[in-house]
This record gives sequence, structure tokens and C-alpha cells, in this order.
Amino acid sequence: MLKEFKDFAMKGNLVDIAVGFVMGAAFNKVVSSFTGGIVSPLIGLIFKSDFKEMKFVIHEGVANAEGVLEGEVAVLWGEFLTNVIDFVIVAFVMFMIVKGVNAMKKKEEAAPAPAGPTQEELLAEIRDLLKK
Repeated sequence: MLKEFKDFAMKGNLVDIAVGFVMGAAFNKVVSSFTGGIVSPLIGLIFKSDFKEMKFVIHEGVANAEGVLEGEVAVLWGEFLTNVIDFVIVAFVMFMIVKGVNAMKKKEEAAPAPAGPTQEELLAEIRDLLKK
């Protein structure tokens, strides 16, 4: 059973998936820092505040002794929109990668064109025409 598991774990596809997963996680961090450090501040200029902190407060909270709000109910739409932007960027890059990989793959050989009549068939046809 251990040998079977080792054979399964070392198959090329499983190793490729693991490498892709690690690369995807690292790429997600890059995209998150791009969105949080560049895109959100630029959009925040439009709203004149930190974009990730944008929220719609449904119920105001009460400040405790340390000054921290407790019991606030809010829709964190700025953070949600930031995550949507992250997703769109990652999805677009993945689309471009898949498109590039597909273009690099060899085109499947088209079915060979049907060959014309053989030399013997042509000679037989000429012979039949001459007999007429």
C-alpha cells in the first residue's frame, strides 16, 4: 500500500498540481499587495479615504473602556471590492497563461488529405477510355 501511494504521489500530474498550487499562492500575495498598495490608494483618492476601510454602517457600536467599538454591524464593501479586483486580476493572468500554454502546444496534425487515385488506377482509367 505504501508503494502504491508513493507511485501515486510521484506521478507527474500530481507534482505539477502541487507546484502550480504553490505558485498560485505566491502569485496571490503579489496581486494582493498590488491591489492593496497601488490600486486601493488610487481608488481611495476618488473617495477621499482609505478604500479598504470603506463600509456601510448598519448599526453603530459602543466604544468600550479602551476606545474600541463593540457591537458595530457594518457591510465592508471596500474590502469586498478589493477582493473582487484581486480575483479579476488573478483570473485574467491565469487566462493569459492557459492561452499561452495552449498556443505553445503542437497543433494536432490535421487528418491527411485524401490521396488521389494511385498510378495503377489512373492507367486503368486511361486504358478504359481508350477502349471506348
